[in-house]
Amino acid sequence: MNTGQFGRQIEILMAEDNPDDVELTLEALHHAKVGNNLTVVKDGIDLLSFLRGESQYEGRKLPDLILLDLNMPRMDGREALTEIKAAPEFKHIPVVVLTTSSAEDDIVKAYMHHANCYITKPVDFNQFVEVVQSIEDFWLTVVKLPARQMA
Repeated sequence: MNTGQFGRQIEILMAEDNPDDVELTLEALHHAKVGNNLTVVKDGIDLLSFLRGESQYEGRKLPDLILLDLNMPRMDGREALTEIKAAPEFKHIPVVVLTTSSAEDDIVKAYMHHANCYITKPVDFNQFVEVVQSIEDFWLTVVKLPARQMA
């Protein structure tokens, strides 16, 4: 299995509360050409705890890429994005907003808070798989990212 520019397994952190979308993402990543490890958290609070290495996430590896849903319980993706990009130790991590919202206001606010890209989730299974594979192809093989830094 190819490890792309990293020469190691790619760490992807997904903040998503919909188990069906998590399953679709896992399936799409399974067919990818790049070795990856997907960790899933269910809301923005757990996302930030993961990044900070708090409690159950102590000793974690920082992700190479974050897939962020906007509509989650407790702390939504909008709030989490703002906190991630405000923290010097995390702002280098690309954040791909992957959400059902196609609202112009959400798109504008995501970019204003330094999302690296914004993708509306397709409803069709095959299109969803293609989108996830495109995300991985672009962010983990085409784009040159800095080496992972441990917080």
